Amino acid sequence: MSDQYSALINWFKSYNGVLTALSGGVDSCLVAWAARQALPKEKAIAIIGDSPSLKRRDFQLALAFCDENDIQYDVVHPNELNDPNYRTNPEDRCFWCKSSLYTVMGDYRESQYPDFIMVNGNNKSDWGDYRPGLKAADKYQAFSPLAECGMTKEDIRNMAREAGLKVWDKPASPCLSSRFPYGELITMDKLALIEKAEELLASLGFVDARVRYFGDTARVEVPAFQIQQLRENWMDITAQFKKFGFSQAEIDEEGLISGKLNRLIGK
Repeated sequence: MSDQYSALINWFKSYNGVLTALSGGVDSCLVAWAARQALPKEKAIAIIGDSPSLKRRDFQLALAFCDENDIQYDVVHPNELNDPNYRTNPEDRCFWCKSSLYTVMGDYRESQYPDFIMVNGNNKSDWGDYRPGLKAADKYQAFSPLAECGMTKEDIRNMAREAGLKVWDKPASPCLSSRFPYGELITMDKLALIEKAEELLASLGFVDARVRYFGDTARVEVPAFQIQQLRENWMDITAQFKKFGFSQAEIDEEGLISGKLNRLIGK
């Protein structure tokens, strides 16, 4: 950890102050924590973008993380659902989502901390996937210290574990909008439906799960080793899903694969 830790701390020390886009995931949490190690509290501020696409569990986790680690924070409201470029869910939805976040962060910076930079939790591993949000980071000059220090997902979890951060083994939790096939209109009601369904699964022990939205059908993904456990609970789960508003549900026998709906791009 020592070499990477030193590189990361030195990265932050070269700036007067930073605003970290904090989502509650291990990546952005490590960035906010490292910034706080390198800089005074008033120079390392976390910005939590509160929106319907962020799980309430992750929002509360982000708040608690800042309190536990003596990190100054503020909450902003990107309101990405007001943007038709986002709401209609095109293939570059993530670009418009991040654009909303970086725009409101940029306004916040200009009004209060004009000499600070904006940073995010993008890392070296992100470059191997379809991520339009990376283009938004470039456009709005949001820096990626983890990526610039050559850190992968594995490096990040290792450093977070060695640093004693509670989030070190938190499963990836992409925004709720990623559960919808491209072209499916995103609404607050649909986002709330997906969140409610995934919270039910979490309460049954399926913490790392996705509920994909296909109209009135919910397609459930859990890690392959939990599929049998999912089958054993399936009758109760489907009964609850119907109460939530789904007409039917099905198990994705392939198991959980992050970004699975990206396979549909161009089809």
